Amino acid sequence: MWIATVVNIDWPSRPGLSPEQQQAELVSLYDTAVARGYNTVVLQVRPTADAFWPSHHEPWSKYLTGTQGEDPGYDPLAFAVEQAHARNLTLHGWFNPYRVSMGTDLDALAPTHPARQHPDWVVRYGPKLYYNPGIPEVRRFTIAAIMDAVSRYDLDGVHFDDYFYPYPIGNEEFPDEETYTAYGAGFEDKAEWRRDNINRLITELAATIHRAKPHVQFGVSPFAVWRNVATDPLGSDTTAGAECYDDLYADTRRWVREEWLDYIAPQVYWAEGFAPADYDVLVDWWARQLRESGSHTRLYIGQATYKVGISTQSPEWIDDPQEMSHHLTFNQQYPEVSGDIFYNASSVVADLLGATSLVTTEHYQHPALQPTMPWLDRHPPTPVAQLRAEARDGAVHLSWRATGRPARTYAVYRFPGRQRPAACEFVDARHLVALVPAGGGGRAQWADPAAPRAPSTYAVTAVDELGNESRWQLATV
Repeated sequence: MWIATVVNIDWPSRPGLSPEQQQAELVSLYDTAVARGYNTVVLQVRPTADAFWPSHHEPWSKYLTGTQGEDPGYDPLAFAVEQAHARNLTLHGWFNPYRVSMGTDLDALAPTHPARQHPDWVVRYGPKLYYNPGIPEVRRFTIAAIMDAVSRYDLDGVHFDDYFYPYPIGNEEFPDEETYTAYGAGFEDKAEWRRDNINRLITELAATIHRAKPHVQFGVSPFAVWRNVATDPLGSDTTAGAECYDDLYADTRRWVREEWLDYIAPQVYWAEGFAPADYDVLVDWWARQLRESGSHTRLYIGQATYKVGISTQSPEWIDDPQEMSHHLTFNQQYPEVSGDIFYNASSVVADLLGATSLVTTEHYQHPALQPTMPWLDRHPPTPVAQLRAEARDGAVHLSWRATGRPARTYAVYRFPGRQRPAACEFVDARHLVALVPAGGGGRAQWADPAAPRAPSTYAVTAVDELGNESRWQLATV
């Protein structure tokens, strides 16, 4: 699930809370994710050219203390990483590349803010301030600011949402004519130049991340409509009012087909049967982009949890508690769909109409390993050793010893009887009964409270950050 921090949407609930209060709130959100059966959280750590860690480039976010640049008294990102991994949650840092402020007063930013030191980088558009994507120094600075977090913290991924060039506001033109004159030579028009600016950000950031930490994933969650079919025969059979390619200058279809991303998570935030942008039509279109191109990019679907139960605000969304669960059922016919991300954490907690609970009941009754990304790393950890199983006190107690290259987690499987399981049986999710955090090495243990009375065979594998899984060790009881 996404955890949004801009204007305190999800966390912290308001600025100025004590470190202990902020930490308790984040832990509560994590625990909700675990209870819902999720295995990943996407935490917004750079909402407005600021930072949720002691950045070497940008000031502390005002959404922590109420004052931009004020130290919150602890390192929120270090805490977030530690607590996520302790719960077997993969943590992706969510960064907004160009948004500088939710207001228009440059002087309201912290005195040391890079935007005040480089006012020529900043443009006002509508009610907000943005870095100008067409300035090469802005692109280099944005990458450096993000890499500060990547290099210093054990993040599993870097995540962008749908904000590149801002969504159009009426007939107001984004004010970059002078920048286009300075840097746009060789492009047929400003639109092509703008798309090239965003393409460069995507490709350069991806390369920089993977050079520094090859296992760290890079993904984007764009507005789900690349182009409508009326605009481009390659587009989706939709009539949405915005198009990623033309309005945000994000050529998301190309990013997938040319494998510039490790994953894409289009925000398919509409209901099934909604004619302008039908959920089913868009999932099918995105799945075809991967299938036709053979792209390795993983496809996750962004789900609009925040629309459940508020049809008066989102009339295209039917107040049906089963709508979102139906989405996941529909996804099952597409092997290209590797998962879902739910926006946003507060609505997951609210569970209006019982919709998120229903998704858990109908789809998330078993643990799930992360989808592998063999183009980043295909080498599994070393298998565990000295696996032991003992039945006592109404449970089966397992223990084992870590060996070799450290694992991120351990996968525990249970099979009926005392026969050696075939390799294909490990694919059946019903046999995966637990994921155990690896911790600090040495001996690990886990107790199976639901162990059957009949003889059983247990298998334990070591799993790394990218879901690569070692050979298994077996024990019977």
